[in-house]
Amino acid sequence: MDNSQSYREKKVIGIGTVTEITGLSNRKIRYYEMRKLIFPDRTPSGTRKYSFSDIERLMEIAEKIEDGVQTHEIRKDIVKKEKHQMIKGQLNSHFHTNRYS
Repeated sequence: MDNSQSYREKKVIGIGTVTEITGLSNRKIRYYEMRKLIFPDRTPSGTRKYSFSDIERLMEIAEKIEDGVQTHEIRKDIVKKEKHQMIKGQLNSHFHTNRYS
């Protein structure tokens, strides 16, 4: 087992549990996946698996949809945040390695 991965990021939760936690239907969750707002892992048999972070993202998506935000706008925001995190990680890595060289 990969212990370097945070428990929040481990994709071990089935869609049934996710629907219970979030109150969202299977159909809505699959729709958000189709719109590329959420990215569950799949088992060899095709079962979707979600993480606690995915559940948090689903709740944020549902709130934004309720507020009238379109899915394409949410997707733009997700891409923007992911790029920001990637750049932040690259900068941290660069300064960390150069600091101790």
